[in-house]
Amino acid sequence: MQEYLDFALEIAKYAKREMLHHFEEQMDLRFKEDRTVVTDVDKKINHYLIERVHEEYPTHSVTGEEESFSNSSSSMWVCDPIDGTGMYTDGVPVSVFSLAYVEDGIVQVGVVMDPYLNHTYTAIRGEGAYCDGKKISVNQKHLGDVGYRINFESWNHSKFNTMAMVQEVMSVARISSIGSVARSCMAIASGHFSCDLFPGTEHANCDMAASSLIVSEAGGKVTDFYGKEQLYDRALNGAVVTNGISHDEILEKVKKYL
Repeated sequence: MQEYLDFALEIAKYAKREMLHHFEEQMDLRFKEDRTVVTDVDKKINHYLIERVHEEYPTHSVTGEEESFSNSSSSMWVCDPIDGTGMYTDGVPVSVFSLAYVEDGIVQVGVVMDPYLNHTYTAIRGEGAYCDGKKISVNQKHLGDVGYRINFESWNHSKFNTMAMVQEVMSVARISSIGSVARSCMAIASGHFSCDLFPGTEHANCDMAASSLIVSEAGGKVTDFYGKEQLYDRALNGAVVTNGISHDEILEKVKKYL
């Protein structure tokens, strides 16, 4: 799997250059059907990945947030070229690049690149999680402990009411919404945050594939909102991401709003 990690790191370095080069410049914005924003930078990075996969692994498929290529292969690259595009276009430096290598729906390699802090988060299944080559791990906080932080996202047309879920836990947790689920997940993997409630479904595997592996390899836990494991070559059923210690307790809190 080291070969695939090296390839993912090559793409991440390209994405970092493009994201930083165009950051804070005036850019043409387009809006998708769900009213989320997309830029030419997203598309350029996504297209570059497809070109490079064609060159290096022509039998593999690509599922991207903005562009995909399928040849019915069980080997797939799952990418969100800019997770947190809305923040990116507003000049808020929290967006990240996310790329995973997936076999039969199971994530084997994950890379998340934070171009602003120049941090690269990586994981190979079974080999731990790392930031810039240093091993990272989740915190040991329980729900209700001082500093237990939950990040969440909320969309008007989501099937999951994360706002109601947040209301449920506000008295026992610190709440944030930073605008990038992958960046939030890296905060969980590094021990800074403790939980993320993510209501994404269609294309959400692009947001979550790499993060799910990195968090899991850091000692955390990732399931859907019903507590079930998920495959990352298809749409998701939302995601609950925790440090593992509090996972069952969080599920108990949110299940009444499903």
